[in-house]
Amino acid sequence: MKILRALGLTFLLTLMFAAASSADEAALRQTVTKFATAKGFPAIEAVVRELGATGDPAVEKVLNALSEGNLYVRKSDDGVFIGKEGGATASLLDPLSGEPAGEALKAEITKIRVNNSLRGTIRDVLGTLTLGSDDPKVRLAAATTMFKSPDADAIPALDAAIAKETEASVKARMQDARASAVLVSDLPEAEKLAAIELLGKRGDRDTLSLLTGFQANAQGALKNAAGAAVEHINSTLALWQTGQNVWYGISLGSVLLLAAIGLAITFGVMGVINMAHGEMVMLGAYTTFVVQEVIRTHAPALFDWSLAIALPLAFLVAGGVGLAIERGIIRFLYGRPLETLLATWGVSLILQQAVRTIFGPTNREVGNPSWMSGAFDLGQLAITWNRLWILVFALCVFAVLLYVMKRTSWGLQMRAVTANRRMAASMGIRTPWVDALTFALGSGIAGIAGVALSQIDNVSPNLGQGYIIDSFMVVVFGGVGNLWGTLVGAMSLGILNKFLEPYAGAVLGKILVLVLIILFIQKRPRGLFALKGRAVEA
Repeated sequence: MKILRALGLTFLLTLMFAAASSADEAALRQTVTKFATAKGFPAIEAVVRELGATGDPAVEKVLNALSEGNLYVRKSDDGVFIGKEGGATASLLDPLSGEPAGEALKAEITKIRVNNSLRGTIRDVLGTLTLGSDDPKVRLAAATTMFKSPDADAIPALDAAIAKETEASVKARMQDARASAVLVSDLPEAEKLAAIELLGKRGDRDTLSLLTGFQANAQGALKNAAGAAVEHINSTLALWQTGQNVWYGISLGSVLLLAAIGLAITFGVMGVINMAHGEMVMLGAYTTFVVQEVIRTHAPALFDWSLAIALPLAFLVAGGVGLAIERGIIRFLYGRPLETLLATWGVSLILQQAVRTIFGPTNREVGNPSWMSGAFDLGQLAITWNRLWILVFALCVFAVLLYVMKRTSWGLQMRAVTANRRMAASMGIRTPWVDALTFALGSGIAGIAGVALSQIDNVSPNLGQGYIIDSFMVVVFGGVGNLWGTLVGAMSLGILNKFLEPYAGAVLGKILVLVLIILFIQKRPRGLFALKGRAVEA
């Protein structure tokens, strides 16, 4: 008997729910049909707001169709439909369910017209509808949209959403949206002062724009409060801008570190002014391009692994070319810096022309893997993933190279040759092979630097030319052959460049940096971190 009663109660509740749902849908359809008799944009806007007031997610489809100009009225019965025109006829869809509802000749239907003001109203109403979404990201996006487009009519919906919200971050954004709506409402002055205080703590550019516009039309205490909030936000944004410049400088410094660290080895250990170092970077970038082309053609699913595959190949390609250059040319020119400079410059021209012949003179496309695409905000800092990963990669390369130099027998031999070549040779170290492998190592590191730079710069035959001068400045400023000096020099010059650019421009900023380095070298000829070696002794 109890089971029968329970089943009967369940059945009754189901019927009641179905009846309530049918009644809600009928009321909703009756509201939608008001579009057929609405004359003029104000009347259409009133229907839009009436639909939004229902809070029913089902109205999202009809409002989107209206905003996109796809809502029609059938002349024969004033039925409202979503239409898709094709030739002389149009396919009709139910405005709430989206189910097919037949076809009609174009002459039998009339499009409901909208303007930009009405589209803005629709956008605001849709924002209030999505405040009740099950997805926190959707609710957050709705609150953000409503903050940027404040509407006093949205305050009741925001109050209801704030009362139910459980996610702290989403609730805070809803409160910000409510505060912005209060500023355009006719609520009492006390509420507007509280809204100004809340928004002043937010401290971003959107809030600054909102409060600046409010201040221009406000009076008395409201004007003073808005002015104080604007001043506070401006000082906060100035601090964030300083932090943004520091980040840009560190980002540039990581690029300079990658480009210069290989040069620091060859220049410091061997005393060779290698003008073809930039072309080693270029070869690494083109190796990345070739790897990605092969993956796109034969294994597209591996594209996100393309950089991991390209790194060892770029090291081998650039390192192999560097070894060939050292064994074929440079080893005959030790102790003759001018001839070495001219010879490596000639090699750089040959490599550039070879790449132009093989790949063409135009830029080549190297794509970003998904994990290096996009950006994120840290407070008011905008940080792109590709720059962040390049910074991490540069520091990893630096750490590995430091370990090789300080903790391996080969690193010990390199340091011995740097300190005293004759003594190293008398101790049985094969100095010619140390020179060759050191040059290959420096070139290989330049190659993997090219893999990273392909993610932020154009891959072309002239890629390396943009970094060779900066690389020499970093090495000379930090101290020839000193890895820690290269790190500090790269970061220092990167940050200095980014702080000078807003005032002097990119070109004049680089000129000023060069002048400052020249003046610095006059006082400290061996750079920040002096290192005893052949290049210095010479």
